[in-house]
Amino acid sequence: MRRHVPALLLVLALLAACAPAEGVEPSPLPAATASQLAAAPSASATPTPTARATPRPTAAPTATPAPTATPAPTATPAPEPTAPPAPKPYAINLASTADFVPQYTFEWCVGASIMMARSIITDSRNESRASQRRLWQRARDLTIGSPYGGANPAGWAAALNELDLGRYQLVSLPTFDAAVDRAALALAETKRPVGLVMWAGRHAWVMTGFKATADPRKHDEARVTRVRVMDPLYPHGSRWGASPAPNRLITRKTLAKQFVKRDRPEYDFGVEPGWLLVLPVD
Repeated sequence: MRRHVPALLLVLALLAACAPAEGVEPSPLPAATASQLAAAPSASATPTPTARATPRPTAAPTATPAPTATPAPTATPAPEPTAPPAPKPYAINLASTADFVPQYTFEWCVGASIMMARSIITDSRNESRASQRRLWQRARDLTIGSPYGGANPAGWAAALNELDLGRYQLVSLPTFDAAVDRAALALAETKRPVGLVMWAGRHAWVMTGFKATADPRKHDEARVTRVRVMDPLYPHGSRWGASPAPNRLITRKTLAKQFVKRDRPEYDFGVEPGWLLVLPVD
């Protein structure tokens, strides 16, 4: 028992030292400690709100513009082709009845036809019998190989050229339609009359104008509907048919009765058989 007394005393002494005496205020803390506590926030105090910086408005990021596609060059539309003017009826007349000259003999049709052509082209008239005889004789002299001693279409063309009435040429066409179309085109282009070799090469008429569905100089499809002619045998006519009045319009059908193919190989005119024209050429 005696051995445990000192230990008990030691425990009691420590407890007495740790507990404050009753009625005694605790010793004040050092100043530094007090000031630190005063500065420390009280647990029950409302915390002062921390001022937050007002966020500045942030500019929206500038969108990078999408690359603009370069427009492809627009092809300029080709202009619409201008339609040719619609064909209009066409007519031409180079002569008047005053240009008509009858043949004074049954043989002188070429002489009379040359006189009429000269009158139309030069507007100078000499209708005497003597003049007609001289013209016929000159055409006969320029004719080569005629078995009848007369003036043939080749001599007719040569006499016109010699009179300086513009160039003429004897031509042969393979069909009636081709001959009429060719005659009309030459007449419109040259403004000179055309010689028609009638009766299969035996007679001469002068074509002085025509009517057509269009101008043959501008429209290939133009069709000649009527022709103007002068038959130096008027008013007598022949077994081939009546002679049209001077410078009268006649139908293709009427013309075709006397304007027929010439096909006599034994008598060479220097052209192929066909429908013959004494044609003005430029």
